Amino acid sequence: MGTIITVANQKGGVAKTTTAINLSAALGQLGKKVLVVDLDPQGNTTTGYGIRAAEKKLLKLTTYNVVMGETRPADAVRETRFKNVRLMPSTQELAEAEIRLLKFEHKTLQLRKALLQVKDDYDVVIVDTLPSLGVLALNGIAACDSIIIPMQCEPYSLEGVAELFATVKRIKKSVNKSLQIMGIVFTMTDKRLMVNREVMKTIRREFPEDAIFRTEIPRNVKIAEAPSHGEPIIYYEPSSKGSQAYISFAKEVMDRL
Repeated sequence: MGTIITVANQKGGVAKTTTAINLSAALGQLGKKVLVVDLDPQGNTTTGYGIRAAEKKLLKLTTYNVVMGETRPADAVRETRFKNVRLMPSTQELAEAEIRLLKFEHKTLQLRKALLQVKDDYDVVIVDTLPSLGVLALNGIAACDSIIIPMQCEPYSLEGVAELFATVKRIKKSVNKSLQIMGIVFTMTDKRLMVNREVMKTIRREFPEDAIFRTEIPRNVKIAEAPSHGEPIIYYEPSSKGSQAYISFAKEVMDRL
């Protein structure tokens, strides 16, 4: 039976897409059969898996068609050249869904209904959401079994995480009673910076120990370079600190599944 994990944070620039790409690739390399769902109109996860702008224009079926109920989810899934990973790509067209879904009776459940059709074809489904708490992001949260929250260690992060926890609580109560928060993962960490250390200390004081992953993702230039080459970090630079961190993180996620 497959598990759906949504990577979510309404705050931008926290390495959410980077985490979705590299976690899914690492899980695939560790032997899990993985589907990655790009639920962001920017399509950065799609680009990060090697589908460039010119190729995006040729895509006939994407997450947009799935969310709008225009196609079977399996028909929108593409192979990737990375071990055990398949992709449901996204383009700018998905931005239209943010408006069109408002007319649907069950507007936050469109992705959930679709992914239930393919969930058990995979060990893990990873959903990358856009940085908001609009109807598309809520679809991503309502669709999943567990949420991973990437968090950059900066002063305003705590407020954003608290808001996301409140949203998850509302969705769990109303449409997805099995929804759980798998944990917070610290990203772009730099222990040399006092602000990093202070924010991490605050988060650990505010949340239970098991709500925070042990693995921390360091600030690493190779992680930043990898998307421009259309590769996850574990393929672009396997020996880098960033690659080692995401492999460690994937193992910890597997332990929590």
